[in-house]
Amino acid sequence: MEITAQINTYINKQPDATCADLHELHNLMLRWLPNSKLWFDEGLNAEGKVVTNPTIGYGAYMHNFADKSIREVFQIGISANTRGISVYIMGIRNTMNLAEIFGERLGKAKVTGYCIAFKKLEDINLDVFEEVVRRGVERSGKSL
Repeated sequence: MEITAQINTYINKQPDATCADLHELHNLMLRWLPNSKLWFDEGLNAEGKVVTNPTIGYGAYMHNFADKSIREVFQIGISANTRGISVYIMGIRNTMNLAEIFGERLGKAKVTGYCIAFKKLEDINLDVFEEVVRRGVERSGKSL
């Protein structure tokens, strides 16, 4: 199945409110990052075991892993969970800066490390969120 179909299938399987928010968020990401590589990670390891929630990814950069391997990963990831939606801003070196710079301005969101979690899309300030996304993509591999 192609990535766009996988993404749509994943979004459409979510509860109604989350489904609507994910569709809107996905469309915003496509508008904000029009030429970005699209990803869909089912959340399975090499043995097919579930290790994380499925994630929609946008953009690409080379990431250095703790085991000394280097491979391409997405820059921004979006995942639904039982508490709402989590957005991962990957590749930032100083994860404390995300909360310091954007935490209070984002609205009703929990900002930790490289993750922004919120219950509903209407809970966050989309202008500030766009700034976070754009800055995260620009700064992948650099300090935020």
